[in-house]
Amino acid sequence: MPHTGEADSFMAARGALPLAGVPIAVKGRHGLRAAGPLLAAGGVAVGATSVPGPGTPWQTWGLGAHGRTVNPWRADRTPGGSSAGSAVAVAAGLVPLATGSDGAGSVRIPAAWCGVVGLKTTVGRLPSADRTGLAVPGVLARSASDAAIWWQVVSGEPEPVLPPLPVTAVWSPDLGFAGPDPEPVALARAAVERLVAAGVVRLVRPRVPLRLTDPGPAWLALRAPGADLAGAHRDRAENDRRLAGLFDDTELLLTPAAPTAPHGHEGPGDRYSTSLTWAFNLSGHPALSLPAGFGEDGCPAGLHLVAPHGREALLLAVAREAEARIGS
Repeated sequence: MPHTGEADSFMAARGALPLAGVPIAVKGRHGLRAAGPLLAAGGVAVGATSVPGPGTPWQTWGLGAHGRTVNPWRADRTPGGSSAGSAVAVAAGLVPLATGSDGAGSVRIPAAWCGVVGLKTTVGRLPSADRTGLAVPGVLARSASDAAIWWQVVSGEPEPVLPPLPVTAVWSPDLGFAGPDPEPVALARAAVERLVAAGVVRLVRPRVPLRLTDPGPAWLALRAPGADLAGAHRDRAENDRRLAGLFDDTELLLTPAAPTAPHGHEGPGDRYSTSLTWAFNLSGHPALSLPAGFGEDGCPAGLHLVAPHGREALLLAVAREAEARIGS
């Protein structure tokens, strides 16, 4: 698939089949059910990627029916989950893109920890079988240009148009509650500074500093049958109000994609790898993880970009411009 600068000619040449002959991987053995638009656009499904096996804790570290899925940068580290196999397939060069689903960060965390692009769509924009409405389709791709072609195919929208640059953005290392480790914060912040220096974004201060209520209890309550949802709805509404106020002042919110470096296959302990991502499954905002460099352990980290509802095209246009000006 093409990289930045080649997408226009690629799409023109492919015409009605923009993915003609392109190998794709689908998440899990039921992944073909959601891949119809990709196959209709000429994509060729070459395999199903690994997902957590039955009984695996929801905060998976890539343990499936055929054993553990390893991070392509360090075999003793997790690739994240639950779209672990999709992220690894892209990072290892097996396919240029793979489908995923994201209920708490399941596209964005593997994208960050494997060094690829991962897009979570706006809640309700694409079909989802999740009864809670928290899990939505997404994609893992080797570049923002590839992710943009996926978005055109599944959404029917035209190619994302580059907005006037620089785009205004607010930086938050912790969303007011998360307590991330210093290294992923430093890597993400350095990526932000590169975007600023390249003229892609301009940092602004919101009128009210962003301090979200920890979304964890609300997310977990919505997933638990028979749970008392009054508190969850209250927290969700309050965070929605605060995010609406933020996006009145800016076009993007920038955070680290994950609060830690990739952990070992024994699991994360009592740390929630989702602490910086699952707020936006509750709020429904689209979000994208962009590669942000490497930690001292040799594993990648990600910069998390969040946009107003329905603004996937903004995320993809900014990410493509970042790749063009800075490199992937």
